[in-house]
Amino acid sequence: MKLEQRIQLEKIFGPEQVLTAVEDMVAYSYDASHAEVQPEAVVFATTTEQVSELMRFAYREGIPVTPRGQGSGLSGGSVPIKRGIVLAMDRMNRVLDFDPANRLITVEAGLTTAAIDPIVAAANLFYPPDPGSVTFSTIGGNVAENAGGLRGLKYGVTKDYVKMMKVVLPQGDIVILGNKCVKHVAGFNMEGIFVGSEGLLGIMTEVTLALLPIPAHRESALAIFNSLDDAARSVAAIIAAGVTPSTMEFIDRATINAIQDFKDCGLPRDAEAVLLLETDGEKHSAEAEMARVEIEVAANQARSFVRAKSAEERDRLFAGRRVALNALARVRPNLILEDATVMRSKLPEMVRGISSIARRHGLQVGIFGHAGDGNLHPTFLLDMRDPDEMARTELAVTELFQLAIDLEGTISGEHGVGVEKKPFLERQIGSAGIALLQNIKKTFDPLNLLNPGKMFDMPVESAV
Repeated sequence: MKLEQRIQLEKIFGPEQVLTAVEDMVAYSYDASHAEVQPEAVVFATTTEQVSELMRFAYREGIPVTPRGQGSGLSGGSVPIKRGIVLAMDRMNRVLDFDPANRLITVEAGLTTAAIDPIVAAANLFYPPDPGSVTFSTIGGNVAENAGGLRGLKYGVTKDYVKMMKVVLPQGDIVILGNKCVKHVAGFNMEGIFVGSEGLLGIMTEVTLALLPIPAHRESALAIFNSLDDAARSVAAIIAAGVTPSTMEFIDRATINAIQDFKDCGLPRDAEAVLLLETDGEKHSAEAEMARVEIEVAANQARSFVRAKSAEERDRLFAGRRVALNALARVRPNLILEDATVMRSKLPEMVRGISSIARRHGLQVGIFGHAGDGNLHPTFLLDMRDPDEMARTELAVTELFQLAIDLEGTISGEHGVGVEKKPFLERQIGSAGIALLQNIKKTFDPLNLLNPGKMFDMPVESAV
């Protein structure tokens, strides 16, 4: 970066909030994906006005800007593909307003997701979206990727809770999108366009989120199966029976054993699969729903069904699901985690297909995920230093995404497209769909300076 450009950044953020040393650039060159590119500078924002000034400067100078939360994304969304400036948002982490009467909370984009519930619990409220990275991912990142989580089946995902947001547009303008009212149809649903936009259209600095009352009672259980197919069929059967569990998580044998090696969570090592289940609401309703769940899993050859007798037992079981990815990461030097998603009725076919793909290519795979909403996380375990194994894994990933598309599913349920899945997006939405996204991007960001290189490529005339 030119000296005069650094001086301008220091005027906006202060000298202590601008980094350009090589060792600092390495630290901000990657996220939880496998892409890695070093930026030219990193800046730390503390106000919306600073973000606005940065984008005006970047547009004058033609410098790409990549927003970043905690770098926990799994698709390369915060990797600075075109180098330029990384805008770190994690110091914008204040709670700006808590309105229990209207069940709303307004926070800055850098606040971690897990920080919300302790604040709102005193008013008997909670924030439902709970991605696996809940303890360290930021609200801004959750909104950018439309994050889901373990409670997605009953409670939905991030987009279902975003009411209003403050956004800095690519050329520096500041806009308020959405409204705090229950009903709001004045103008386009612009907040809906920005949720899941992966930082390509604007930089969210403040977000108002809806909250819900804490359920009065929870019932938790573990269903154990000797067959992957039986576990997958049980998922569809439970939903068909009219039950909507608050959580229904699928874990296969490879993942169970990785978890137990990592931390004893009481999971049965000899099971081919387990379902972690939870119902909530009024006590009699939650109990009745869990009783129906037990009937359905028994009808699908569950070998046993164990209800948690205490909060401690429940927390132990669910701790296993929370550490699944960390546990699998210890099995081989590397892993490639995906989140292909299908309709619940096609879950058995998807599970069989994943297992078949792994066998055909001689690969280890662990399968876990949010079975209730059809969102699986096939995790291929490999050593990337082995060119042959890496090539086989790339073929397997391609086949995995094609399988999801063939089953009328999607290449991404909650991790976004970013860099990792960009080559597969056109397979799902077609060339006309890509052209529509390009046109929207060009309307907001004609110079393609905001998080360029993600999700789809821009026409040559729009590139930096």
